[in-house]
Amino acid sequence: MDKNVQANYELAKELYAAHGINVDQVLEQLEKIKVSMHCWQGDDVKGFLNRDQDLTGGISVTGNYPGAAQTPEQLRADLEKAFSLIPGKHKVNLHAIYADTDEKVEIDKLEPKHFQKWVDWSKEQGLGLDFNPTCFSHEKSKDGFTLSHSDAEIRQFWIDHCKASRKIGAYFGEQLGQTCVTNIWVPDGFKDVPADRMAPRQRLKDSLDEVFAEELNPAYNLDAIESKLFGLGSEAYVVGSHEFYMGYGIQNNKLICLDSGHFHPTEVISNKLSSLALFADGILLHVSRPMRWDSDHVVTLDDELIDIGRELVRGDLLGKTHIGLDFFDASINRVAAWVIGTRNTIKAILRAMLDPVEALKKAELEGDYTTRLALTEEFKSYPFGAIWDYYCASKNVPVREEWLAEVKAYEQEVLLKR
Repeated sequence: MDKNVQANYELAKELYAAHGINVDQVLEQLEKIKVSMHCWQGDDVKGFLNRDQDLTGGISVTGNYPGAAQTPEQLRADLEKAFSLIPGKHKVNLHAIYADTDEKVEIDKLEPKHFQKWVDWSKEQGLGLDFNPTCFSHEKSKDGFTLSHSDAEIRQFWIDHCKASRKIGAYFGEQLGQTCVTNIWVPDGFKDVPADRMAPRQRLKDSLDEVFAEELNPAYNLDAIESKLFGLGSEAYVVGSHEFYMGYGIQNNKLICLDSGHFHPTEVISNKLSSLALFADGILLHVSRPMRWDSDHVVTLDDELIDIGRELVRGDLLGKTHIGLDFFDASINRVAAWVIGTRNTIKAILRAMLDPVEALKKAELEGDYTTRLALTEEFKSYPFGAIWDYYCASKNVPVREEWLAEVKAYEQEVLLKR
């Protein structure tokens, strides 16, 4: 390890220790945190089952940076490169359209065997897998409705797809020894104001009841449901609103997914965590960075990400929260996007762990808001970066921006030759 990194770490440890913060214990705790890195950043949400299908469901990827993965092998190679630059052991989040099979199969007929290569690879890499049914970019979703469709035959198709997805998720969990979170999101909604808001939601509820009818071992698979405020083409009404899924999730013991881009522009998910945690068995986060709308920009270490980390730590929510990423940017190197977003997410959690939480809570309880504000502000300039550098070095990944040179070399040697 570089002697300066080690020396800076020792000095930083002393500063934090003066406030009762054991940095070594913090890093042991941080190492247990798994971030679920989304595969779809690597190929612009195309997948491998129907690569010629246009994106639908309000999803849009902009940019044409060279080097997008064209095959499962390329995507796994890109993921390996990204993980080699990120400290810790984490998970990969797959969508159903990323099945790796030579068999021509419709998505309602998918089975675990169609993902066996992903399972074998994950075992080799020491990674977990999460899963999502793909309820978009399909001939039977082109009119904007899936699980709430008024056509019973089309609705059943999507029900069967979600059922199949849950079984695949359970297989992942059983094979890898890490619980798989299978998250359901559907784009269903109207572009203009509907005459009937109730009927589609009743159909969605009935569909979910059928999807979840079979009990699966929660050690292998946990079900999650994800809301959205609006989408392109569903600006006036989304069937699966936050209120709908919050009610359904609490009533049916499902994880409730909070996506940082799926709410009003003035809403933040950091402020929702403590409320939801009191009533929900678990929470799934999809950490993104919306700009103007749910545009899924690469996660930066901004105020909201820092606040998400703080809420998870100060509310003791890390044990019941599953952290995943959801962004797609084709205007920059896709491997770099993964590295930047994932490293920032881990940084936010580390930074929160290094706050003087007990001292802040004590001051607040005693009405000493002066101390609360003073400590909060002073700790913003504490040397958390020295702790982060040491953590990266101790996990044999590049310190600071050194990782960028490796990505640039990979771009020249691999990505630009595709």
